[in-house]
Amino acid sequence: MIIRCDLCPKRCLIEPGQSGECRIRVNLDGRLVAVTYGHPCTVHVDPIEKKPFFHFLPGSTSLSLATVGCNLHCKNCQNWEISQQNPEEVAASPLPPAEIPRLATYHSCRSVSYTYTDPVVYYEYTFDSSAFVREAGLKNALVTAGYINREPWTELCRRVDAVRIDLKALSDKFYQDICGATLQPVLDSLVTARSLGLHIEVINLLIPTLNDSDKEIGDLCQWTVRNLGREIPLHFSRFFPNYQMKNLPPTPTTALLRAREIAKSAGLYYVYLGNILVPDGENTFCPDCGDLLVERRAFEVLKNTVKNGRCPRCNFQIYGVWL
Repeated sequence: MIIRCDLCPKRCLIEPGQSGECRIRVNLDGRLVAVTYGHPCTVHVDPIEKKPFFHFLPGSTSLSLATVGCNLHCKNCQNWEISQQNPEEVAASPLPPAEIPRLATYHSCRSVSYTYTDPVVYYEYTFDSSAFVREAGLKNALVTAGYINREPWTELCRRVDAVRIDLKALSDKFYQDICGATLQPVLDSLVTARSLGLHIEVINLLIPTLNDSDKEIGDLCQWTVRNLGREIPLHFSRFFPNYQMKNLPPTPTTALLRAREIAKSAGLYYVYLGNILVPDGENTFCPDCGDLLVERRAFEVLKNTVKNGRCPRCNFQIYGVWL
C-alpha cells in the first residue's frame, strides 16, 4: 500500500519498502517509520554560539545531535556527508530520548540542540526527546531550515524554547533551483514560531551572484522587520565552495559588510557576520545607547554585561534568553 507522508510540504507518496525524499521516513508494511529514531549519527558538545545563537544562553554549551537525512537538497550543503546519505551508509549509535538529558547534564550543558542535518525529518525523535529534556529543566533548541507543514511544526514548537531558521533567500526560484524546495512554508514556520513566543534567530548564507544583490538582501531584511520584528537577530554568513557548488568563489568581505549596512538601514537591531572575522562582526551593541554589551570572538564570549535582560547603562530591554 502506498502511503503519503504529511510532515513536510513535499508530501511524498511512498511505496512499500521505499523512503521519501528525506531518505529516512520509510513505508514498512503500510506504516510510516522514521528508521533513524533513537540512533543519532553524531553527538557533540558545542558552544551555543556555533548554531549560531547569540541571544540564547550566551556562553553556555549545548548537547548537539543529529540523525542522517534531510528533506532539502541544497547544492551548497556543508553537512552533505550525513544529510544526503541513506541511513545504512552512515554509522550511528543508540541514544534513547530518555538518556539525552542525562548526557547533557553530565557534560554541564544548559540545552540540547537538534542540528547538523534537520530535526524536521527525525521529527518523532526530536519530539519525544524534547519532552524529557524539558522535564529535566534544560532548554531545547532547533537548528532547521523550517521546511515543514504547519500542524506538526506547531506541535513541535510547543516543546522547544528556541529556533534558528535558515532563510536562504526571499525568492521561490532560489529555493527551487538551489534547495529543491519552496519559500512560503519557511516564511510560515518563522511567523508561527514568533506567534508562539519562541526565541528566534535567522541566518542567511550570502552566495555570490545567487542571493547577494542589494535588492535581495533589502527585501529579506524588510520582510524580517515587518513579520518578525526589528529585534530578531539576523546572521549573514560567508559562503565557501562546497558539495555541488564549487564553481563559485567565497563571499567577499565587502558583500558581508554591505549586507550589514542594508540590514541596519532597514531597522534591524542585531546584525551579525559569520564565517569571517571583521571588526564588531559578532558583537552585540545596545540599540538605544550604543554600549558594547557582548563581545565575541569566533565561538567564545569574551564579555557579557547584559543584566536581567537589560542594558546596564540605559536599561533598554535586550531581546533574548539570558543567563
